[in-house]
Amino acid sequence: MMTLSALLRPWRRGPLRRRSDVAEAWLALVTGVLIVVGAPAAGLAAGHAVDADASRHQQGRHAVAAVLAEDPPARIGADLTGGLGIRTHATVRWTAADGRVRTGPTAVAPDLRAGDRTTAWLDRHGALIRDPATGSRTSGESIAVGTVTGTSAGLLLLGAERAGHALLNRRRYAQWEREWAAEDPRWGQPAA
Repeated sequence: MMTLSALLRPWRRGPLRRRSDVAEAWLALVTGVLIVVGAPAAGLAAGHAVDADASRHQQGRHAVAAVLAEDPPARIGADLTGGLGIRTHATVRWTAADGRVRTGPTAVAPDLRAGDRTTAWLDRHGALIRDPATGSRTSGESIAVGTVTGTSAGLLLLGAERAGHALLNRRRYAQWEREWAAEDPRWGQPAA
């Protein structure tokens, strides 16, 4: 754990303070502020963008009453959720705005059977939406996208700070090499 004096060392004036030490301290400070403020802001912006896109897609759709034209396909395997939130695709029949009967595949609850009533969603052009997004699904997507974006931004900033630190160390080592090369000839000389 770093003490306060170790944290303040690069900011103090002294004969051993180098410009690279000050640059490294500024790099760490700016990176820390950007990670604390910028990464969450990037995550929030990405999450809001997903929400806005979902809202834009949901504005143009409307619900119609439909009837299942066929039984949904049987699900193979164990259903660990008890049937909650699981949807399957089946053909439904509905009456369009022009009065014609139409059919098409859409997501329905798996416990429905042919002849059962359900709700189908149409876009603004009257086309059936195969997988209509639900509110919980879009919320989950926006949270996931925001979390991944914020985490990625933080990791990217941390990687950039580490790269900057490596470049400063390379510069420091080159400077030490030059200084040692300048001092090396004097080491073998007798004192006057």
